[in-house]
Amino acid sequence: MSYPPEPWHLRGQMYVSLWMVPRAALPPPPQARPLTVAGRGFVGTAWVDYGPGGVLEYRELLSAVLVRRAARPLVSIVDIWVDSPASRDGGRELWGIPKELAELDFTETRARAGGIAEAHLATGRRLPGRWPTRFSVIQELAGRAKVSPVRARAAVRLAKATWQVAPAGPLAYLAGRRPLLTLALRDFDMVFGSESK
Repeated sequence: MSYPPEPWHLRGQMYVSLWMVPRAALPPPPQARPLTVAGRGFVGTAWVDYGPGGVLEYRELLSAVLVRRAARPLVSIVDIWVDSPASRDGGRELWGIPKELAELDFTETRARAGGIAEAHLATGRRLPGRWPTRFSVIQELAGRAKVSPVRARAAVRLAKATWQVAPAGPLAYLAGRRPLLTLALRDFDMVFGSESK
């Protein structure tokens, strides 16, 4: 096996943006229906730099849709690129996350995924404390729904992300749009997946 077993303990830096996208433009999530309000769905994007202290070090760009299965809200990752074959293989085989390889370039003020998107980034005021979060990701693995828990804690800063999305690329549903909100999650600790039984 070229990747660690689940759960993955990861650490790093992240910029998360929240968007509202017309339902007709949403990419179809597997195994669940988009959660919509007034004909619009919620999309989250993240630029992530997984650094030292975790089981893998790599960079990532992802897009996820907020969905519901029965009455339960979940997150479904619909587009994702990494610069690590181990992350790609583990994401696909453990959780059904459709990871692809891409060239990703990060600095303090800019993130770029070649031919897909780039963003200019700026951080603002830090919110007090370290903020915990818990949610579950639903994907399709071997034709069935795979639900995986995610737990994280991070220092949170208000932020701004100015995106340029390739209009004919895989994130075209975000081209010409602006995120409603962007947060910087600093020095996060994350556990993705379940303990082996």
